[in-house]
Amino acid sequence: MSDDTPSRRSSYHHGDLRAQLIAAVRDLVEAHGPDGFSVAEAARQAGVSSAAPYKHFRDRPELLRAVAAEGMDRLRDAMEAGLAQHPAGSLQSVAAIGQAYVDFARGGPGVFRLVFGLTEGHEGDPLLQEKGSSCFGVVLRATAAVLHLPMEDAAVRERAYMLWTCVHGHSFLTIDRKTEGKFDMSGDWAYLMGISAAILGPRG
Repeated sequence: MSDDTPSRRSSYHHGDLRAQLIAAVRDLVEAHGPDGFSVAEAARQAGVSSAAPYKHFRDRPELLRAVAAEGMDRLRDAMEAGLAQHPAGSLQSVAAIGQAYVDFARGGPGVFRLVFGLTEGHEGDPLLQEKGSSCFGVVLRATAAVLHLPMEDAAVRERAYMLWTCVHGHSFLTIDRKTEGKFDMSGDWAYLMGISAAILGPRG
């Protein structure tokens, strides 16, 4: 029996198979975690043969790294959009980056965990390292604008790291439901503005 069914033909002819596979794995990661699916299952969800993924990805770890890379692109775009909503150099612009980060984690906790928990080749993958630096670069740029210093200044990097770790920890605690009913906070925004002011000073 031929694998060239109408659904598979439409997958090949009316979309980017690589992008379809990444989207399929993203859904599976959200449903079952990064260890809870097979390449064959991803192929079925994308509507292609079990051999089709190997035309684009060498193996399962490479497919997961592609999902992580795509997630980092979406995270960076969301952070950039948040930054652009407020005047440059304002604390609100910094807090908006943090809000985008928390929203990304809350909206896709499986991929968020994959991005920051993937160890198979992550540390040796130049593309993933570049994408991570690009995300952190958004924080550096906003921090530099508030402090009126160049991005390369040690104080900028130090404070940007403080901001990132605070927001990163808050994001993980949020998606792991560790804060519910334990802390009297009026919401993410108040928290994000508070740490922005505490780390960068009462500017903007």
